[in-house]
Amino acid sequence: MDKTYQPHAIETSWYQTWENNNYFAPQGAGESYTIMIPPPNVTGSLHMGHGFNNAIMDALIRFRRMQGRNTLWQPGTDHAGIATQMVVERQLSAQGISRHDLGRDKFLDKVWEWKEQSGGTITRQIRRLGSSVDWSRERFTMDEGLSAAVQEAFVRLHEDGLIYRGKRLVNWDTKLHTAISDLEVENHDEKGSLWNLRYPLADGAMTAEGQSYLIVATTRPETMLGDSAVAVHPEDERYKALIGKFVELPLVGRRIPIVADDYCDPEFGTGCVKITPAHDFNDYEVGKRHNLPLINIFDQNAAVLRQAQVFNLDGSVNNDLDTRLPEQYAGLDRFEARKQIVAAFEAAGLLEKIEDHALKVPKGDRSGTVIEPWLTDQWYVSTKPLAEKAIAAVEGGVIQFVPKQYENMYFSWMRDIQDWCISRQLWWGHRIPAWYDDAGNVYVGRNEAEVRANHNLGDIALRQDDDVLDTWFSSGLWTFSTLGWPEQTDFLKTFHPTDVLVTGFDIIFFWVARMIMMSLHLTGQIPFKTVYVHGLVRDGQGQKMSKSKGNVLDPLDIIDGIELDALLEKRTTGMMQPKLAEKIAKQTKAEFPEGIASYGTDALRFTFCSLASTGRDIKFDMGRVEGYRNFCNKLWNAANFVLENTDGQDCGANGEAVELSAVDRWIISSLQRCEQEVTRQLDAFRFDLASQALYEFIWDEYCAWYLELVKPVFWDENSSVERLRGTRRTLVRVLETALRLAHPFMPFITEEIWQRIKTQAGKQGDTLMLQPWPVAAEERIDATAEADIAWLKDFMLGVRQIRGEMKISLAKRIDVVLANSSAEDQRRLSDLKPLLAKLAKLESVSLLAAGEEAPMSATALVGEMQVLVPMAGLIDKDAELARLDKELTKLEGEVKRVGGKLANEGFVAKAPAEVLDKERAKLAEAEQALGQLREQRARIATL
Repeated sequence: MDKTYQPHAIETSWYQTWENNNYFAPQGAGESYTIMIPPPNVTGSLHMGHGFNNAIMDALIRFRRMQGRNTLWQPGTDHAGIATQMVVERQLSAQGISRHDLGRDKFLDKVWEWKEQSGGTITRQIRRLGSSVDWSRERFTMDEGLSAAVQEAFVRLHEDGLIYRGKRLVNWDTKLHTAISDLEVENHDEKGSLWNLRYPLADGAMTAEGQSYLIVATTRPETMLGDSAVAVHPEDERYKALIGKFVELPLVGRRIPIVADDYCDPEFGTGCVKITPAHDFNDYEVGKRHNLPLINIFDQNAAVLRQAQVFNLDGSVNNDLDTRLPEQYAGLDRFEARKQIVAAFEAAGLLEKIEDHALKVPKGDRSGTVIEPWLTDQWYVSTKPLAEKAIAAVEGGVIQFVPKQYENMYFSWMRDIQDWCISRQLWWGHRIPAWYDDAGNVYVGRNEAEVRANHNLGDIALRQDDDVLDTWFSSGLWTFSTLGWPEQTDFLKTFHPTDVLVTGFDIIFFWVARMIMMSLHLTGQIPFKTVYVHGLVRDGQGQKMSKSKGNVLDPLDIIDGIELDALLEKRTTGMMQPKLAEKIAKQTKAEFPEGIASYGTDALRFTFCSLASTGRDIKFDMGRVEGYRNFCNKLWNAANFVLENTDGQDCGANGEAVELSAVDRWIISSLQRCEQEVTRQLDAFRFDLASQALYEFIWDEYCAWYLELVKPVFWDENSSVERLRGTRRTLVRVLETALRLAHPFMPFITEEIWQRIKTQAGKQGDTLMLQPWPVAAEERIDATAEADIAWLKDFMLGVRQIRGEMKISLAKRIDVVLANSSAEDQRRLSDLKPLLAKLAKLESVSLLAAGEEAPMSATALVGEMQVLVPMAGLIDKDAELARLDKELTKLEGEVKRVGGKLANEGFVAKAPAEVLDKERAKLAEAEQALGQLREQRARIATL
């Protein structure tokens, strides 16, 4: 092996070897174990969240594969309807072209071109992350097979009465010209206005206060054109007498009723609420209760649009004569119409007042435009019947959430579920399998031929619905459509239900709940047994990563490294605001003055696993990556040491007699406990605790202690053949086992080292990834050896501490006297004295007799036993006192300086809290150090 660990020298070649040899494919005689990759959108490249998600899934799949399970980790990507169409439309817009210029078919050709480009980038990234997915089964949500599954699902749900077409309010994105789901709407806190408008009472009616009008307050005055009623609370004494009477709708001249409804809050405003059922979700429900007309003011000649099946609503007032709206507002943008309507109210003396008002403005999460509630015909899934079974599956424990508290989030959504609008007015996606005749009749089928045959339509003209399905409809079928459903394939029978879904909490309803509903209804099976929910990856300050903050990290930049100039270009390109680009550039230069160093895949993956505490957001720290890169170096150096001492040597691989020392028995025992802990924590999805147990064993036990403790065996010319053989065997077998434990977390470095030591360890096989998972053996746990080596370590640490405090050279051999030693201490001393003498550089070790006065010594404790190092002759007393006096003077000056600053009332009054805290901590640290130094000087002065 090379002396220096170079990840790039091994990572790419090993991945190619694994993939070329089909090691990722299902194999093993055990029970199946399946993970479906959450399909990334083909809209660009993977981010840190994908890197984290992949590291967790790969750790699980490699762990179960090594346990002998018949594993399938299926990869794939999602067509991501709106997001992908937006990307391609932006590209065309840069060329001065719109999708309408190309037409549907040519536009879709452009999207497929982008999919091939982006999808290729994603698969290269997944390979670079070391993900052992079965590439032979890669799927895309618009593959031919998956498209057939989507059609089948739609038809079956429609036949079961669970899919219907209806006219209801939807969230309409006026920029993308499509309906979007509630979960794709973001509510932004903004400062707005509350317009108080006067609505004249009809037929000479008067309020209790003698007014001839009602005052309604609204944040959207333009929607008054579609008002169908004014509502008051049925118990509001001010308006009881007016219930059932009418108001004259200003500007429009339409009489609308005054209705009583509990929706009204008598304490808010005037207690009167304008009701616009076609443009507000709450008003829509009030309208249904009172059978109010639905007046759509944003339809742009609705009759023509309905006939052409074209919906390009951009938020302009319609010019449809059927709604009898004032002609002067026809064609106006909604916000321009607002201005003119408010002006008209003011001119007519009907504007009571305008108040400042804080409000939540709904905006599309992708377009950023204000969402308009709009009444239109859409396709819906009736979700309540589906949700009942999905709730029962989790309540009954058939599906479990980890951590369990996310079940509450799931239940709260599912128990208040609304019907799911599944149609989207896009071109990219699965086209809805429904056809219309000229009379407007609708027919659902798998294809046009089936529709004609089933309904005896002959050769009458039919046209297919132009809408496509919501992306989440097809991804809701992901666990079984990718295995061949609706065909009952061998893969579907073997690998469904899947075992675990690894996902973020933010898509529990978007995706997790819908997969459960769809799978239970269409297959009769749950889609997965466990949902492991992880947090979001945030930056080192705990902030969400975003391009606008300039804190986004690309996992491949950490793996491969990136120079500062390239990183700056990546982070600032496309920033519309020059000041923001400058700010991001400044932050980047401060954080990464030389760019990002290359850390390799294993260090990044181990970092992700170490941060994966259940359900919490991940605060990503580059310092952790550097630390785990050092861990990789430590493992590499340990392997080199093992090879130096075992390569070509007798390691007892064929069962030859061996002699195991207490040190050998201790590390073997410690290994058993590590095996137990790592397995237990992986079973419990505690990747952080599993990686911690592994790190502590490899770094602290094996590298820091065991490798040092066995060196005297190789140094000693009198070591027996059996002792040498036993030490070599232990040395290499423990490392080999540790590599198997570490492989799910760090696949590349472990494979490379394993290939170099497998012969010495008596192992056969072409790859580490197919070796058996270590299983602890209770009979190898040696409590006596563990206690003996714990005593040895405390002894050596005590001597090291004394050397450090007394500035005694590590090369100088010293005498040690033991006081208050027990029989057990003396036994251990007898067994381990040669080892202690060599490693602790001891000249002699003697026992202090009862009643004997101890010499002036530095002392350390090992349990109840005192380890005494006599100071006489070890140090130059005068020189040491002079050195200590110098340090004391320096520390006393520091204490005086900082203490004086904190005693200054002016400084304390003006300094920020964080500065004061820092100065106080500095003073406490200096005072503590001063006290210790004075004690040390006093001890030396008495020598």
